[in-house]
Amino acid sequence: MEILWVLVAAVMLGFVLLPFLRRRRGAIEQVPAGHPDAADPANYGFVREEELDVRMPGPDQDLLDVLDLVQRTQDYRAASQLLAGTEAEGELRWQRVQAFAGAASLELQQRPGGVSESPGGQWLRVWRAEQPKDAGGAAVHAEFLVQQAWRTSTPGTDDFRIIMEEAKAACGEAALLAPGDPVPYIVELSVARGLAYSQPEFEQLWLKILDRAPSHMGAHLAALHYWCEKWHGSRELAYSFAEAAAARAPQGSLLAAMPLFAVFEHLPEVNLVSSFYQSEVVTKAIHGALHAVHSARPDDPMLAHVRHLLVFFLVRAERWSEAMHQLIHIDGHVGALPWTLNPDPASAFAVYRALAVAGYEANGGSPATLPQ
Repeated sequence: MEILWVLVAAVMLGFVLLPFLRRRRGAIEQVPAGHPDAADPANYGFVREEELDVRMPGPDQDLLDVLDLVQRTQDYRAASQLLAGTEAEGELRWQRVQAFAGAASLELQQRPGGVSESPGGQWLRVWRAEQPKDAGGAAVHAEFLVQQAWRTSTPGTDDFRIIMEEAKAACGEAALLAPGDPVPYIVELSVARGLAYSQPEFEQLWLKILDRAPSHMGAHLAALHYWCEKWHGSRELAYSFAEAAAARAPQGSLLAAMPLFAVFEHLPEVNLVSSFYQSEVVTKAIHGALHAVHSARPDDPMLAHVRHLLVFFLVRAERWSEAMHQLIHIDGHVGALPWTLNPDPASAFAVYRALAVAGYEANGGSPATLPQ
């Protein structure tokens, strides 16, 4: 299988010449079309690249149905009802708040409005105006402002700070409406990163989340960014945070996969040596994530996130069979790290899926030998 990595390395060397990709830690490389060693993923029943869903890491049909209804009718009430019926302390509420906020933000980007057209995401404005005491709407609005700050302005600029300060105030309002809900504080973790909270300030915020949802995987992933080298911490602090979370993870918790996310956040800008992915640090993190996946509930909303990152690392480590076993659980949805770092998440995912299939078959695997 050396030919696979020779070709990948050649393409990556070309990418080094592009400043944009040189700045992207963990970027997903592309391989030439018609790769000579790439077997056909369709033989395994995998979804065609153009049909991959880039919105979410895994299925949530209730959310998709409501999103479709809200965007088609511009009526927020179905979204309000869905969040009202979603457990406050669970992972699903956080994911759904993110999804509604992201949908409104993208609508606004696509339809900024004008003299004869109302702006996109108008349903969220109506929601907040008509139901100012709705905790779900308040949380979505706070997350919407956070996403707008990152999407439309540059950290460190006045525009960015103004939007983030507004988001911080919105987080406070959402928290008052739902005292036991960790989501407003999880939203504020991104504000803390953007506004450069001091470490004591960040730790105070983090304690509020631990009091409400100590094993919340989404919260831990959001907090990890703050401790990373590229933001307000270091590699050592990020690894320490992730390893501490894994050490105290209760049985069945996906927190045991946190070190793998810390490794991903600190990947070298360009790495052409496959042995890096077989090193002790990476191997240990992979094993922790695999253990977490095997012991987690099948319906854990964060399970797909871990499986997607495992595919990236398992392919790079040339552990083809294990990568294929993750793919059969997540194929069809690609709205997760690392694919979302690429402008075309479906294409990025398809590259790794094709490499996994090729490596699997080169080592004697076939559709018949892969349990479904």
